[in-house]
Amino acid sequence: RRSSDLRVRDLMRAGVMKSSQKPLWYDVYSAFPPKKVPVYQDLKQDNIVQTQDNIRPIFYEEDLIRAKFFEVYGNGPKAFDLFRPNFKSSSQRFVEKFTELQKAGEMDEEKLFEETGKALLSEGIILR
Repeated sequence: RRSSDLRVRDLMRAGVMKSSQKPLWYDVYSAFPPKKVPVYQDLKQDNIVQTQDNIRPIFYEEDLIRAKFFEVYGNGPKAFDLFRPNFKSSSQRFVEKFTELQKAGEMDEEKLFEETGKALLSEGIILR
């Protein structure tokens, strides 16, 4: 038997735990004990073989825009409203407007970032 069910059995025998307080699994475990007793093994760091994962970092252009948005503007004035399926956060609106302005003409990224903020402000979206 495993130590957890032995502990429950001993607590009930000693009167510390009432029969009505026993865990749901206790009767099932007692009626159908496993063929092999589950053994807990403490894995020490010495036994673990370190492997190198070959996972490439994935960055999309919009991730970099969004990261800069949060750096400059923070989380924005509103919390995310996850109850509305069509809700767009201020950061998502910023990324979409940034991409739209980027396609419209050639500007350096700093100026484009400022212009995006101004364009959203003119649409009534307050970023701070």
